[in-house]
Amino acid sequence: MHGEYKVPGGKLVVVDLDTEDGVLRGVRVAGDFFLEPDEALHAIDRALEGAPAGTDTAGLAARIDAALPAGTTMLGLTSEGVAVAVRRALAQATEWRDYDWRLIHEPPQSPALHMALDEVITAEVAAGRRPPTLRVWEWGAPAVVIGSFQSLRNEVDPEGARRHGITVVRRVSGGGAMFVEPGNTITYSLSVPESLVKGLSFADSYAYLDDWVLGALGEMGVRAWYQPLNDIATDVGKIAGAAQKRVVEGQGGVLHHVTMAYDIDADKMTEVLRIGREKLSDKGTRSAKKRVDPLRRQTGLPRETVISRMIGSFRNRYGLTDDRITPEEMERAQELVRTKFTTPEWITRVP
Repeated sequence: MHGEYKVPGGKLVVVDLDTEDGVLRGVRVAGDFFLEPDEALHAIDRALEGAPAGTDTAGLAARIDAALPAGTTMLGLTSEGVAVAVRRALAQATEWRDYDWRLIHEPPQSPALHMALDEVITAEVAAGRRPPTLRVWEWGAPAVVIGSFQSLRNEVDPEGARRHGITVVRRVSGGGAMFVEPGNTITYSLSVPESLVKGLSFADSYAYLDDWVLGALGEMGVRAWYQPLNDIATDVGKIAGAAQKRVVEGQGGVLHHVTMAYDIDADKMTEVLRIGREKLSDKGTRSAKKRVDPLRRQTGLPRETVISRMIGSFRNRYGLTDDRITPEEMERAQELVRTKFTTPEWITRVP
């Protein structure tokens, strides 16, 4: 069995192993990490040899920690990262390069249609009818997108939304409210098979699915990192937030979507969103304007260039074939817009 895991902010860990009578056998750990002393690598292998195959990540990491020689130094590697790679091997998880990735980047569409397309495309991937897909959004209208479990009245100021012509929609994933305007944000979705995140905890899957974009930002001179549970941050502020939805039908799928701040009108945002003091204090800031740091200022690049470089970075890593939404997918999405995403029952499901 073979498992791979890139430690968030670190290096790739590769584990090859067998199982016999319910325990791990022939464990070999490798990767592009740094480790001193040399014998620490053999200590890790020996610690995992004979471990019950049902041992969870914490248990495997504890075995490794107990076996490491005194004074061991790990760079780009953690005991937890090795343990996750083991769990992915046992789960027979797939890897990014196992797939023929598709790109969808079409003209602007309505906020409600974007919500519906996420649901339809992820369901198609889960059913095995569509390859894993990266979809880059273009917004046809300004919007507030609230999380699946948020209270509409607690998050949105209706007078401010009306005054600024803001559409309010609810997405299928959890998390917080997003304020978006055409040209001011970069939003993308990853619709992937569940097998890609097998062996990962829910929290670890966020870091795993965000890793490629951290690399893309680094290529543009932005030092960014994953900040649990669902933020992407830099040393001058948060720049993005992610959310996920799991699909259990078919072979299973995961929707992972991210909104990045390119050039947010913070004054308008605070007139439309009810951003409470507790939420701001939780982010360590005193004003809403400091909650996000636009990519325009950090990259110095036009939005279209940032998107192009992100797509190029993904393509260089994993391959990416240009694709379109099929007529059948669009028909299903438009039906969901009519029957679900524009209905009061859905938008006010948590009033």
